[in-house]
Amino acid sequence: MAARASIQAAHSKGARPNGAHPDGAAAPVVAVPQGAAAGAAEPPAEELRALGEAVRARADQVLSETVRQTSRSGQVVHEPVQRSFERICTNSTVAVARWIAGEGLEVTLDASRETSKIFGELAAHRAASLHEVTRRSFWWRNVMADVLRECAADLQSSTQTLTHALNMLQLSLEFSLLRVCECFEQERERTDEALTRREEELAFLATHDPLTGLPNRTLILARVEQMLARSSRSQTPVAALFIDLDNFKGINDTLGHGVGDELLQAVTARLQGVVRQADALGRLGGDEFVVIAEDLSLAVGPELVAERLLEALKPPFKLGANEETCLTISASIGIAAGHRASAGDLLRDADIAMYRAKLDGRNRFAVFETEMQNTVQDRMELEMDLRQALAADEFVLAYQPTLALSDMRPTGVEALIRWQHPVRGLVQPDAFIPLLEETGLITEVGRWVLEEACGQAAAWHEAGYPISMAVNVSGRQLDTDELVADIERALDNSGLAPEALTIEITETTLMRNVEETAARLVAIKALGVRIAIDDFGTGYSSLAHLQRFPVDALKIDRSFIAGLSNNKEGETLIHTLVQLGKALAIETFAEGIEEQKELSMLRAEDCDSGQGFLFARPLDAAAAEAFFKTWVDPGAAPAPSPPQP
Repeated sequence: MAARASIQAAHSKGARPNGAHPDGAAAPVVAVPQGAAAGAAEPPAEELRALGEAVRARADQVLSETVRQTSRSGQVVHEPVQRSFERICTNSTVAVARWIAGEGLEVTLDASRETSKIFGELAAHRAASLHEVTRRSFWWRNVMADVLRECAADLQSSTQTLTHALNMLQLSLEFSLLRVCECFEQERERTDEALTRREEELAFLATHDPLTGLPNRTLILARVEQMLARSSRSQTPVAALFIDLDNFKGINDTLGHGVGDELLQAVTARLQGVVRQADALGRLGGDEFVVIAEDLSLAVGPELVAERLLEALKPPFKLGANEETCLTISASIGIAAGHRASAGDLLRDADIAMYRAKLDGRNRFAVFETEMQNTVQDRMELEMDLRQALAADEFVLAYQPTLALSDMRPTGVEALIRWQHPVRGLVQPDAFIPLLEETGLITEVGRWVLEEACGQAAAWHEAGYPISMAVNVSGRQLDTDELVADIERALDNSGLAPEALTIEITETTLMRNVEETAARLVAIKALGVRIAIDDFGTGYSSLAHLQRFPVDALKIDRSFIAGLSNNKEGETLIHTLVQLGKALAIETFAEGIEEQKELSMLRAEDCDSGQGFLFARPLDAAAAEAFFKTWVDPGAAPAPSPPQP
């Protein structure tokens, strides 16, 4: 009764009904239960009908006055959102007016369904906050109340009629706001569920190989540490079997990565059929697998386990949709048995033994012996050569073009280091980059790469090619503040605009020391340089971590792209990663595009940029410039890609 008395008192011109928002806000909504507005005594039906019709006739006035008041508040929304609010305003005004006029609660149902749909769209797209919707709802309610009073005065309606109509308006607002809250809460729950699923997907990808589904190096190392700890306590035997496929690179080079990936999946299935469930099979990368075994599996010795693995690979592999490709493949296996101080030590010794099996003729296994440490001597010789390589000017850069997938326009290149050794010949990065990292030489060599790449990009800019330059930065470089100074010096010396340089950091490197890395990346970003996460999806960053770093682009690892052609799950993962980038307002970049079907799927998913052999292999500077010329001139006959440096 107190509320009703308050609304009756509001009959005077300009007074606000009970429940007025302190900001004086409003936007319509309608959903009122049957009989909700029933009072102790019903006003004359004819007066209510006339009042409802009068208000309905002034629906345009309600809309224009609500828009005027919301505009005066200074709260600006995008035009599509404003149109949605106006639709809700008009629908709700008409529905409430008809309800007052006595048409029955049913007339509000259609309006209620439509306004609920609009509120759901606003919540789903996060186009307007719950606070903003509530403010506009109160504004609309206040304007409607004023129009009701004016119409009642014009019609000389009784106080009882006006009070009843104001009650109906207030109830309409209250139940509508309940519906709004439901819509926003439902959307919040859906968003939380989606983020949880994406977190789980990324967590799985951080510890598993996306191509085979096997545990990756990170998870295998953790399991070996656990196995060594159990062995130390119980004095049970342990062993690691390092498996490397023979001549796999030749298969990739001759038949393509698609066949190579299918073969890796088939090999995985064969090995899983041999490995005991209590043991673990993992993929360390490329064509390298590992089996870790303990206790009962080793009762007959790790050599028998290796023989079973080799035997499992002997039958030919039939690949392709129609099994039209028949391949045979063997493997070299290195065995390291017995306790070690760390997981790294056990795998290292198994790796050395595997190389001995390779040297002995392949398709066999070898058990680690201390004499095999001669391999270390070879590494020392390689290290000595590396220390002289920079001074001897033996390093060169190759440049792999990158394209905007929206219009297939070349936008940049990635600088890739090569080693032209006078005796060894052209050495690929995989053969020397890990040693550069291990010895710390990567800092000096990385500084040279920055200088060389920025100088080349500046020269292309001067020649009329506004190409961006991407440079990979190692974890060792990121560990010190020298990197910031090196980048700044390279930009100053070359005259290259900072925004034309992108620094690429692998996801694993990014997570080594989160606090220091974040601070260093902020300093790099302050120079105006772009930052990209390389090999994204293979590390173990979370959504929370990504939001802490000033990241401009996510480079999706090639292992995900390779799964697009015949793997529905791979397509789903790409969709997830691209949508993650869009949710964080970060550019998405696909690596290793080799097939037209992969390109079509990536463009359909609205991936921003990409690179791969489908467009061009890594080129020297002259060949890269020729590529730009050919690409920008539609009339030029396409030239074959120059050979890889």
